[in-house]
Amino acid sequence: MKKSLIGVSLLTITCLYGLLSAVIILIAYLTGQDIGIAIYISIGIIIIQFLIAPWLTDLTMKWFYKAKFDEKIPDYLKEFIETTCQKYNMKYPRIGIIHDGSPNAFTYGRFKNDARIVLTDGIFNLLTKDEVKAVVAHELGHVIHYDMLIMTAVQIIPLVFYAIYEATSGMDSDDSDNAKAKVIISAVAYILYIVSQYLILWLSRTREYKADEFSVDETKKPSTLAEALVKIGFGLSTTPKTTKHNVSKNNALGIFDVKTSKSMTVCSIENGKVSKDKIKNAMKWELWNPWAKWYEINSTHPLISKRLEAISALAPKYNEEAYIKFDLVKPESYVDDFILELIILIIPTVALITSLVLGIIKDNKYILIVGLFITLVLSFIKFKRRHKTNYEKTTVSDLLGEVKVSDVTCIPCELKGTIIGRGNPGCIFNEDFVIKDETGIIFVDYNQPLYIVNKIFALFKLQQNFDKEVTIKGWYRRSPVPYVEVYEMIVDGKPKKIWTYSLQIAIYVIALIALLFFAIN
Repeated sequence: MKKSLIGVSLLTITCLYGLLSAVIILIAYLTGQDIGIAIYISIGIIIIQFLIAPWLTDLTMKWFYKAKFDEKIPDYLKEFIETTCQKYNMKYPRIGIIHDGSPNAFTYGRFKNDARIVLTDGIFNLLTKDEVKAVVAHELGHVIHYDMLIMTAVQIIPLVFYAIYEATSGMDSDDSDNAKAKVIISAVAYILYIVSQYLILWLSRTREYKADEFSVDETKKPSTLAEALVKIGFGLSTTPKTTKHNVSKNNALGIFDVKTSKSMTVCSIENGKVSKDKIKNAMKWELWNPWAKWYEINSTHPLISKRLEAISALAPKYNEEAYIKFDLVKPESYVDDFILELIILIIPTVALITSLVLGIIKDNKYILIVGLFITLVLSFIKFKRRHKTNYEKTTVSDLLGEVKVSDVTCIPCELKGTIIGRGNPGCIFNEDFVIKDETGIIFVDYNQPLYIVNKIFALFKLQQNFDKEVTIKGWYRRSPVPYVEVYEMIVDGKPKKIWTYSLQIAIYVIALIALLFFAIN
């Protein structure tokens, strides 16, 4: 493990445990209360999770993802893993394969000698041999850097802070000094709970950069890892048709954030390499739209664009040119759109709270009705901004170049392609899926109003549609990963409508009628 990574980890751990110690001292000083039991229970839960998590994850992978841990992997990959393991004095990890066309890779375990690395078919289908090795090297970097152990150690802290918050906020005391102390401790514990969460996310993003750096050190080819990231994260694929060197048929730490693992790939070739213009086009949203920074702060992984820039900075060390130099000129600030979307996002909640408070304080039902009507209108405006209906035929690559899109503002679209796998690769309970058109692949959000209907589709119908042509009409958004929410889909010439949009419209109509009825009576 590099000294810089050790330093960052020790500094974060020291800071977090120092804050915890300060809170415990504060509690003892102000109240004399012993909250040791709550702290011990919290620590005990984390330790038990750490000890049994690999076993539970093994079962989850086998039962729900149909992962195979006994299949032969390609010789080139096996030899690379063996060489790396010998170099760092670690046991050969268990390798799991999920037979799903969506690309994903992740690792889990306790220590470096009981690590598991799981890969999907999509990794082998979309990447070259060198790129597969670069992705696996990234995962080995997590193992060799003891990321699983260190992240477990720091995740104890927010759990303990929250336990302190709950314990102190629940104290019953008639003593006024204790009551004041309770308020202070509860507020401090909750604030530190939030702060510690963001410190841990920052540490996680730092360790992702270091895992990338480890991969580059082992392969000596910065551009190889960059190409892999572009293909399966942004992903711009070099071949319109799949070139397989597949395995034989005989919060894990992943290449991407599990919460944002909706991968997409754009096919575009320039001299056998991914088009740099296409890459820059895909980078625009992450580097220009203010929402991207917000999502990154709340993510375990850095933005793909930031990782590409960091990898490019390593290129001179290995006598390579920088993989990408983002030199596009931003045509406008996009801050005004961000502010407008932020207002649209939060103002219905503000209006609702205001109307309830004023209605209750004034004891006037008409103030309440007017306030609720305004809330309903504002909420409908937000709803329609997320669900515009002027659908236009487009492609994945065209959608990627859009900057003025977010989880608040959609682009209505119609895509035609082939279903290649599940949105959560391999998970039999996941109703979402990935489609591939002539320019790339993108995550599709399938969301019927009833949970049970979604699960029936996931368990019994989705896999039957794999490799079939589909036409999707819906709403393209980014949060931060691109996805399309389905309004209607056509498979085998048979249309299938998603009723969530219609149900939401009906709810608005019913709410309006209820308000009018309440106003009259």
